[in-house]
Amino acid sequence: MANVTVIGAQWGDEGKGKIVDWLASRADAVVRFQGGHNAGHTLVVRDQVYKLSLLPSGIVTGTLSIIGNGVVLDPWALQTEVAKLESQGVTITPDNFALADNCALILPMHRDLDGLRETAAGSGKIGTTGRGIGPAYEDKVGRRAIRVCDLAHLDKMDPQLDRLCAHHDALLAGFDQPPVDRAKLLEELREIAPFVLQFAQPVWKRLKKVRKAGARILFEGAQGVLLDVDHGTYPFVTSSNTVSGTAASGSGLGPNSTGFVLGIVKAYTTRVGSGPFPTELGDADGQRLGERGHEFGTVTGRQRRCGWFDAVLVRQSCAISGVTGIALTKVDVLDGFDTVKICTGYRLRGKIMDYFPAHSADQAEVEPIYEEMDGWSETTAGARSWADLPANAIKYIQRIQELIETPVALVSTSPEREDTILVRDPFID
Repeated sequence: MANVTVIGAQWGDEGKGKIVDWLASRADAVVRFQGGHNAGHTLVVRDQVYKLSLLPSGIVTGTLSIIGNGVVLDPWALQTEVAKLESQGVTITPDNFALADNCALILPMHRDLDGLRETAAGSGKIGTTGRGIGPAYEDKVGRRAIRVCDLAHLDKMDPQLDRLCAHHDALLAGFDQPPVDRAKLLEELREIAPFVLQFAQPVWKRLKKVRKAGARILFEGAQGVLLDVDHGTYPFVTSSNTVSGTAASGSGLGPNSTGFVLGIVKAYTTRVGSGPFPTELGDADGQRLGERGHEFGTVTGRQRRCGWFDAVLVRQSCAISGVTGIALTKVDVLDGFDTVKICTGYRLRGKIMDYFPAHSADQAEVEPIYEEMDGWSETTAGARSWADLPANAIKYIQRIQELIETPVALVSTSPEREDTILVRDPFID
């Protein structure tokens, strides 16, 4: 049996929550390996809706759920999310939830700094969620982060706080803000420490044991490849690597553990916040996609920008992340369109391009080259086999496979877990 790594192959919001939930019901462990609580997953299980932003999706089914070392953790957000899920009847204990003891923490000063920077940037803002993710990763790389394991040694924190506050006090002074209140920060950490530490452990060791037993591990990515800090539309990206390779470093298991790489791909394209978007639609079709797809961010509530499917970007994402097969979601949103379009290339100052350029100025100028296909009037909602799909919908899916040079493994036709067409089983193939 193979392990499976799930990533978003666009700008996030591809419907990973439903797919991960579907896979988690067949997995023995689910691992988050990067990002923070800026990543929203909505799960619909029968008549219950669960909104997650930090906990792995497997927690809803009682599957062993692990937050790996590559995640930056807001302990107060974790406490709130756990309380919310428990109020919905989900049991969360150290038996089914583990937290890497070497996770870096998101602190109140990180949230404050995130907001100050975005406000000061004006037209240069990059559209962060304001949750402190970026500043927390900066402190991690700068070797001044407070980690989960430090919560058990708060009486020995002075040297770390000296380094941390020396950095942040200077930044705050630049924004005409008072320095960090060290006493208040320590008090807040003491209050939250018992809650966090009950779940803390060396998760690499627990995962090694799980793997040795031959169990199935599902690695759950957040955001999407086009938001990767190296490979995305920089600087309009997140602060971590979102590609599949991060599953190894962000969990504590080696690269030979990540298995089948499943790229989640929406049947059209959306983006939240600022940044280039070649196929964006500002017309009635774009509005129709947004309304039918309920395109609002799980975490931010912001309306997503919508456009036609961009095969160039997805092909690039699949190549960069070594995608084995894709899960195509929200096909039903395209029901009823007379024609549908796919971007097959770009035109940049008269030159035809088959990839998305790295520089933001070039990214802003590319013009999409479209291929038009007949739409379908029949519904695809709730389809569970190829026989349930209209002929033109099948042609559309097949054309996407050809253009992105990656096969379809799953097709999702509604938010419901069981409304899924299984073409290739990631846990077996």
